[in-house]
Amino acid sequence: MDMGRKIAAEFLGTFWLVLGGCGSAVLAAAFPHVGIGFLGVALAFGLTVLTGCYALGWISGGHFNPAVTLGLWAGGRFPLKDVAPYWAAQVLGAISGAGILYIIASGASGFDPAAGLASNGFGEHSPGGYSLAACIVSETVMTFMFVIVILAATGKHTPAGFAPIGIGLTLTLIHLISIPVTNTSVNPARSTGPALFVGGWALEQLWLFWLAPLVGAIVGGFFYRWLAEEGFSLAGSTAGQTPQKAS
Repeated sequence: MDMGRKIAAEFLGTFWLVLGGCGSAVLAAAFPHVGIGFLGVALAFGLTVLTGCYALGWISGGHFNPAVTLGLWAGGRFPLKDVAPYWAAQVLGAISGAGILYIIASGASGFDPAAGLASNGFGEHSPGGYSLAACIVSETVMTFMFVIVILAATGKHTPAGFAPIGIGLTLTLIHLISIPVTNTSVNPARSTGPALFVGGWALEQLWLFWLAPLVGAIVGGFFYRWLAEEGFSLAGSTAGQTPQKAS
């Protein structure tokens, strides 16, 4: 598959993740009388990854997340030369998804983007008021485990075709654990999209949601590479195709 199509798939997949996941948080989590709550938002994020991987993973590998791309490189599953193009597509997709969400959400009277637009935060902007240190640990460890599961689920010892299910459920679990802590990022692109529309505190705190996930991802990638002692890849895939040697 040529790079242009891969970039388009990463753009669309990340767009879908932000629109579906953040959209559920903004539009439906606390809807009057019957809201989907934290459980619904967690499921929404997991479902965006699951459906996105099945729809687009065979084209680009279905990363939809700069941390996943970096983790796959660290795990020997993705070429370094393709990291920057993937990151650009993912960030632009996230911004576009947040933009569509902003347009929809602003159609309701009383909408205030300063409330967060599902942005990630720490301290007073953490849903549960968690400290900076707690949020750093949460984002780092959750991303570490996310990358471990992705590398394991897409490895040569796992039946092809099932990876998106395990990956989607893992992202659901991560959200169930950490929504109260940081509103859950584990994805720098997902954090960047809403933050650009909120501005102010969301942009000031955005650094954490790049730094911690990237650190967790790279440690997870190298650790799994050592743990499994394998150098085979799915060409950076999370979708479960035939393994091939990483470049």
